[in-house]
Amino acid sequence: MKALRRLLDGLYIGAGALAALCLVAILTLIVAQMVARWTGNVFPGAASYAGYAMAGASFLAFANALNRGSHIRVSILLNALSTGGKRLLDIWCFAVAAAVAWYFTYYAYWFVYWSWKFNEVSQDQDATALWMPQSVMVIGGGILAIALTDNLLHLIFKGDHRVTRDLVDQSFGE
Repeated sequence: MKALRRLLDGLYIGAGALAALCLVAILTLIVAQMVARWTGNVFPGAASYAGYAMAGASFLAFANALNRGSHIRVSILLNALSTGGKRLLDIWCFAVAAAVAWYFTYYAYWFVYWSWKFNEVSQDQDATALWMPQSVMVIGGGILAIALTDNLLHLIFKGDHRVTRDLVDQSFGE
């Protein structure tokens, strides 16, 4: 079980690191587009690539953000319940969230499959095959579904979820 735990934690951290690389890619693309404009050149598709990287950053960061307590969690009702009630509500919430994430991932997979099958390309100058940037959405959604299922099973069998909150980091909110 420790090997599985290390694998899952590595998966979540790796996805978070890839999300950070997507953010760096966005910065690089924007700077490259600015330099191209200053030099009188054109960088076709830069805005589209930045959009793909933004979607990649969002979807790949979901699982890592979940485990670090960065998702919005309304706990007014949880705080009003007893310990047993909290646990049941947490189980219900994680079960519904996991089901929705798996549902999304399943249909996103078919969305990507049909984009690949029909050879859909973007309507921008770059004419990128859309299944490539859409695949990141499926991967990120799948990792989120795994993380939600992981937390649900941990909650059922161990009595608590694995979502941790960094109160110091959250105290510097916008």
